[in-house]
Amino acid sequence: MKRITIIGTGYVGLVSGAGISDFGHRVRCTDIDKQKIDLLNDGSIPIYEPGLKMLVARNVNAKRLTFTVDVEEAIKWAEVIFIAVGTPQGENGEADISAVKAVAEQIGKNLNNYKVISTKSTVPIGTGKMIQKIIDEDNLDKIKYDYCSNPEFLREGAAVRDFLHPDRVVLGSTSGKAFEYLKDVYRPLYINETPMVHTTVETAEMIKYAANAFLAIKISYINEVANLCDEIGADVHVVAKTLGTDGRISPKFLHPGPGFGGSCFPKDTKALVEIAKNYKIDMAVVTAAIEANNFQRKRMLNKLNELLDNNLKGKVIAILGLAFKQETDDVRESPAIDIISGIHDEGGIIKAYDPIANDSMKEIFPALDFKSNWHKAVEGSDAAVIMTEWNEFRGMDLEKLKILMSQPVVLDTRNILNITELKRLEFKYDNVGRRVA
Repeated sequence: MKRITIIGTGYVGLVSGAGISDFGHRVRCTDIDKQKIDLLNDGSIPIYEPGLKMLVARNVNAKRLTFTVDVEEAIKWAEVIFIAVGTPQGENGEADISAVKAVAEQIGKNLNNYKVISTKSTVPIGTGKMIQKIIDEDNLDKIKYDYCSNPEFLREGAAVRDFLHPDRVVLGSTSGKAFEYLKDVYRPLYINETPMVHTTVETAEMIKYAANAFLAIKISYINEVANLCDEIGADVHVVAKTLGTDGRISPKFLHPGPGFGGSCFPKDTKALVEIAKNYKIDMAVVTAAIEANNFQRKRMLNKLNELLDNNLKGKVIAILGLAFKQETDDVRESPAIDIISGIHDEGGIIKAYDPIANDSMKEIFPALDFKSNWHKAVEGSDAAVIMTEWNEFRGMDLEKLKILMSQPVVLDTRNILNITELKRLEFKYDNVGRRVA
């Protein structure tokens, strides 16, 4: 059982801290945000993630998991330190790693014995060397340590399951000793024969960006296929399902929609392009995926315009779903932001509802008319736009929907409604790549 400190209690840090404590280790999650730490110590969870509240409570009750604002003491106490602070997108498209640099300085100033320092935050290739340089500059007593890059591969809405049952664990370490330390941290996974990829720091950093960029490319690709299906009268669901049966392709991330969003794909694809520019490499495929994603969002607004005879001015539009995907309250880079902005620009009136993310979207659109359920959102609306694939929307009573609306117009950007029923009830509708159905 090791003493482990997680610096940063955001999405990655909190899930990782709870998961590692569930492996039997003693974990301190620390953050400079006192309000967040106070919430956690009071038993509240500052983010919505299925299963996380129960996981945290179980390990707090077992006295394996604690929360503190005393970062310096948490550093000195630990045998293993995980850096899990945010790396938001900077103005130039590159990742902003200022928080990572600040943590590296703190670690260097507070090293008191051998430790393994590991980064979970998504950082540009080469950041590991920079972190070690910063630590060395502040490590005046020259206390020995080892460094490791341990990228996370957590899907929002399934992060607890992904952490406790990962496809692999990537450990880019500077020594065999560091690898053995971290292998011990993940011992339950190692015993269960989860692949432990032992590689260099730079390779581990590259794996994270390569994985996210590939998945973003896959989404943009199927969206472009869906757009062509719209025009030629093919059904993208049949196309995608058949593609997915090919073992070389797999069915994952072949789901057409309004484009990818969230805290990872938009940021990481742009960061990878910027990193490549520094080495005079043109990431043409990744760049095309970014451009296709931007186009897809505009296409959704165009579809809505067509449904309403190219006149949104004064029309009441119900936006159903604000989070970038289901099972999360995260609205970062959500496609809903673009369509809300587009409707506003064209003089439309919006009523919005999300089962979880209303409060999150209020920070971006505080004056928006938020509703407490989908019935109130669609009542008297000229059109309803489904932007998030919540099960609540999958199971909507379409007859009730028609009665509540001023006119039966629906744009289903997630392809979750029953097309046969929409036709039977004489809805005017559109979707993504399924006009033939």
